[in-house]
Amino acid sequence: MNKTEQNIQTDFYNKVVDLLNEARKSVVQTVNIKMVYTYFEIGRIILEEEQNGKERAKYGKQILKELSNKLSSEFGKGFSVTNLQQMKSFYIIYGKQQTLSVKSENQQEKSDLKLSWSHYLFLMRIDNIEERKFYEIEAINNDWSLRELRRQYDTSLYKRLALRRDKKGIKELSEKGQIIEKGKKTEVKDKNETYHFRQFSPKPDSTNSFIK
Repeated sequence: MNKTEQNIQTDFYNKVVDLLNEARKSVVQTVNIKMVYTYFEIGRIILEEEQNGKERAKYGKQILKELSNKLSSEFGKGFSVTNLQQMKSFYIIYGKQQTLSVKSENQQEKSDLKLSWSHYLFLMRIDNIEERKFYEIEAINNDWSLRELRRQYDTSLYKRLALRRDKKGIKELSEKGQIIEKGKKTEVKDKNETYHFRQFSPKPDSTNSFIK
């Protein structure tokens, strides 16, 4: 086999590999988004049920414990009382800003929730709304893994960028994020700092045993 034939075969192989990798990435993203949407809806149902029984102070704790026992028995791990409380908090935090609607089986769900559950668990720890929105936008636009999201947060990226902006500029950060050119590596220079942004392929997050 001459060099030209080897190059053709290599190119052929790479095309097939790229196609399979894209398909795998799409499947993982679809599963993650479906799981996040499901948790969002579970949080909504829990909150509504608690509000219906709000005249009883212990009602919320009671239904969470009972629901946890039933779901854990049927679906396995992932439905502890703590996890169910996180789902409720997830709905409370993101319910107002999302445009979620359930359509027919032949149509896709419309959702602004585009990150994995692990991403949102981390984002919910950020109390500042504008800061939380900024990191959510950046994670979506730049395909940040959970590890990269944590790293960027630990460098206080938002706070350093916000220091150079007025109220209008800070609001734009929370609505649009930092405008970053696509590429393997782009630098955004501050007065004394240089921030590095890299493209990361999303990694599958661990899912509950009920997803088969």
